[in-house]
Amino acid sequence: MKVRFAKSFSRLLKTQRKFQSLFEKAWKSSQTKTRPTSTRSKGGANPVLREIVGFGSNPGRLGMKLFLPKRLPAKPPLVVILHGCRQTPESFDASSGFSRLAAQRGFVLLYPQQKNANNAHGCFNWFRPSAVARDRGELMSVRQMIEHAIDRHRIDRTRVYIAGLSAGGAMTSALIATYPGLFAGVAIVAGMPFGTARDAVSALRAMKSGTAPPPGGWGSPVKAVSPAQSVWPPVSIWQGTEDRVVKSVNAKACVAQWLEVGGIPEEMRRTVVRPWGTLVRWEQDGRFRVLLYMLQGFGHGLPVRDLGKKGRGRKLDPYVLDAGISAPAELMRLWGLKRFVP
Repeated sequence: MKVRFAKSFSRLLKTQRKFQSLFEKAWKSSQTKTRPTSTRSKGGANPVLREIVGFGSNPGRLGMKLFLPKRLPAKPPLVVILHGCRQTPESFDASSGFSRLAAQRGFVLLYPQQKNANNAHGCFNWFRPSAVARDRGELMSVRQMIEHAIDRHRIDRTRVYIAGLSAGGAMTSALIATYPGLFAGVAIVAGMPFGTARDAVSALRAMKSGTAPPPGGWGSPVKAVSPAQSVWPPVSIWQGTEDRVVKSVNAKACVAQWLEVGGIPEEMRRTVVRPWGTLVRWEQDGRFRVLLYMLQGFGHGLPVRDLGKKGRGRKLDPYVLDAGISAPAELMRLWGLKRFVP
């Protein structure tokens, strides 16, 4: 009996050590979630995106990545960037250069990140009503990230800006429709108007062919979720004429949506032809309210100028494309984000 007891006790100790080892490995793995991840290869002074956990209840089960420059003003601005399908914050940032601009101009940079468990293609679920309802789903997760960054980093609440590409652009439409008072400036790149679809099938159909405006016009879905809102952030809309993923008719629907919401007559437009395409402006009280950047011959992606000269390119992110105009640089100008001098 004693021998059997000793053997049983020995097996018990081995089992305990095994479980302790597995627990320690799991614990160490969980701790790596808060460690910085480089946006580019090793061997240089690379900007770093940090994963933030515990920013809220996170009903949409999204990830939060943050770039915090070493030097910031007392009350820095916040720029929120939503990636498109098959992108990551790291790939998008490495090609677009937003973190370099953040370091130069003294703003905090936030990247919400979709998880494959939510969408196999890494797309924000802008077409699911449950994901974009007020204070629910992915929409609420992004709102919680923004509030977390504002509280932790003393962000100037009057200087929160947001831009999104493709599915991220469509999610941006939902965010500004639902929380318009949160943002001081908006960019929708190859995105969709709010209220376009209610499931994946209707979303794909609208992306490829466009869709008829809802009853009451494109402004009605926005007014339905924010009926008391009277002041709306200025919106720039970016679209390529050769975009085969999101047809350019959707950019025109986005324009119609924000003109209707702002009560701006379509005929008030001012059109300027540029080497890269056409810029159409709608102004109100001496300030731009809606801008349409229609890039001639451009495909599906974020336009960035001189990609090849800076050693970046499609190999880093196939949806950041060389163009005659740089959207990140232009947004810095539109949003008044100038170089920061401590």
